[in-house]
Amino acid sequence: MTDEFNRSSQPMTQNTPTPQISNMSQMPQTSQQPPRRGLLLGLGATAALAGAGLAWWRLMPGSTQAGAEAEFWKLELETPEGHSVALSRYRGRPLLLNFWATWCPPCIEELPMLNDFYAQNSAKGWQILGLAVDQAAAVRSFISKTPLDFPILMAGAGGVALSKMMGNAAGGLPFSVVFSADGNILTKKIGKLTPQTLASWRDLA
Repeated sequence: MTDEFNRSSQPMTQNTPTPQISNMSQMPQTSQQPPRRGLLLGLGATAALAGAGLAWWRLMPGSTQAGAEAEFWKLELETPEGHSVALSRYRGRPLLLNFWATWCPPCIEELPMLNDFYAQNSAKGWQILGLAVDQAAAVRSFISKTPLDFPILMAGAGGVALSKMMGNAAGGLPFSVVFSADGNILTKKIGKLTPQTLASWRDLA
């Protein structure tokens, strides 16, 4: 009787086998990829926005340094051929000043547009002056192949410092500045010009 009781009181482990997992790969796993991918996408979007903000900031002209306009009109620069020219001769009529270089693709792309603007508006008093941040030999070679109707003067490496005084903090090219007839800066733009921008500037003077 005791034996029967003992047998009946034992857990019935033989009839309820414990399931065994022979291979860990069969265990259900929670994929970590979606959260990681979402994190990477979020970081990428943040970086893109930061890059766009930086690019926008770099293309926004800063303020003109005190005395920059007065110093500009005192300068004398040379033509690509070596002749000295006083910038004061351009004062008294609206002036579009364009910093450019032969090694700058967007500069070269906008030159025909500037030439057209000069042809259409010079009779109305508009002047254009190109300041080449370049070597004189390179500019002479370029002009011999691509003649321009408006004058070009050599700013050389000092042109970067001059453009920074006028609000081009990064010193990038092209950089354009519009002076009023009385010699004050009206507006400026960092980067390649557009026909729309030139059309809006035409009405400033």
